[in-house]
Amino acid sequence: MRTTRILITDDVHPVLVDQLRHYGFEVDYQPSINYEETTRIIPDFEGLVINSKIQCNKNFIDQALRLEFIARLGSGREVIDQDYAASRNIKMYFSPEGNNNAVAEHALGMLLALSNQLVWADQDVRKKQWQREARRGWELSGKTIGIIGFGYTGSQFAKKLAGMEMSILAHDKYLHNLEVIVSGITESSKEEIQAQADIISFHLPWSEETHHYCDQAFLTGCRSGVVLINTSRGRVIDTTALVDALASGQVGGACLDVFENEKPPYFSPLEDALYRQLYEMKHVILSPHIAGWTKESKLKMARILLQKILALYGLRFIQ
Repeated sequence: MRTTRILITDDVHPVLVDQLRHYGFEVDYQPSINYEETTRIIPDFEGLVINSKIQCNKNFIDQALRLEFIARLGSGREVIDQDYAASRNIKMYFSPEGNNNAVAEHALGMLLALSNQLVWADQDVRKKQWQREARRGWELSGKTIGIIGFGYTGSQFAKKLAGMEMSILAHDKYLHNLEVIVSGITESSKEEIQAQADIISFHLPWSEETHHYCDQAFLTGCRSGVVLINTSRGRVIDTTALVDALASGQVGGACLDVFENEKPPYFSPLEDALYRQLYEMKHVILSPHIAGWTKESKLKMARILLQKILALYGLRFIQ
């Protein structure tokens, strides 16, 4: 009888590799493998564990003759052609439960850093400059925040804000009765959030539907000086529209962990100029897509995928 073979193409917590082997799977752990090499060897595997490097499109799936499941470290579903994978009876597993707390904490940290000018104050002190009045911040208490997308990360972010004495508005096109998910929030329309929110945080997957969800028209409909947070997907926001709105003051600040192009060496000349303008702005906080990137989330995502993979084969993980 052939042993089920699983290819892991990205860095994972050792618990996933070790436990899969413990349960009798043959695991090929190649965190440095590229897309071309993965495509070449995938016909030999029944299982695949990926992050964002491997795009499981139709062409890739057509090469995966034995594939029974694809397991994604994290929540991003856009890396898999889900309809085509389903037509091939390939199971798909995701692990947003593993890093939603990390994303929520990161979003709150970015917001507090922006409101208190912590990045710039830190740089001042390192230069022996004491600019207290220039670094006067603003408080979250009494502000209204709108959360768009109330799945794993949006709802977790709302829980973090529960003690901040803020009014929390939440909108999700596909989820309702949001007050049941997190008490104390107010389910709202997109338009109500635009009209009322001092701060708007996006927690949306990327799809054709959400591409440039936040565009010039969206920003024009918001309160003047609104602060934006994006820890979801870069293409949810139209970068050009955002930079223009930051420059005009329509947007008063931004916390961005994700970007439309996250590969600076491959910026086009237009992108290079656009991002240079964004990087020079002192009312933005930026990080390199690390919101869900903690030591704890690495372990939790590995355990969650382990449980889901074992369940597919009628096995149970005993910690």
